Amino acid sequence: MAAQPVVISAAVEGIVDEAVVRRLIASVGGQAGPVYGKNGKSALRTQLNGFNNAARHAPWMVLVDLNGEQDCAPLLRASWLPSPARLLCFRVAVRQVEAWLIADGEALSEYAGVARSQIPKDPERLRNAKVAMVDVARRSRRAAIRRDMVPRQGSGRPVGPAYTSRLIEYAETRWRPAVAAQRSESLRRAIAGLERLIGTSA
Repeated sequence: MAAQPVVISAAVEGIVDEAVVRRLIASVGGQAGPVYGKNGKSALRTQLNGFNNAARHAPWMVLVDLNGEQDCAPLLRASWLPSPARLLCFRVAVRQVEAWLIADGEALSEYAGVARSQIPKDPERLRNAKVAMVDVARRSRRAAIRRDMVPRQGSGRPVGPAYTSRLIEYAETRWRPAVAAQRSESLRRAIAGLERLIGTSA
């Protein structure tokens, strides 16, 4: 009888992160369980000890954006949770999860209808990957992408009205974590952490 996939619960900042985490867990052969949080970074931090306690008994992943809070991911992890449980994969996207999505340049180029040369080649060096993602959409040949992802003039909003749903669609249907990891060290480490977690839990 085939072995059952390891079920990994998760906690994230928002619903785009949820789509990314589900895709990551599936990409390493696991099965995503319940995904908690989704109320922003501050709320996630207040609940972190509870998630860590749960990870003493079952596999968990927590994903948070670096987003300028610390100089690097290890400093953020150490300040948030100095003693992670054995079954907790606590990872930090440098600098935002959009950088992980941009890192699969070929897939993003096709999805957004943008020349490959217009996709940032080193997404972890971007000061603000969300702004960069909107700029990619702004160059799209497809009116629907521009309409959905780029903020309307005078709206005062940083992103378009369907920015989030577009990113979720892209993450679920086009984005290839293993390819993106070749251009994102923090993503590569997240995948390696999940693989270790599955190896420990199987």
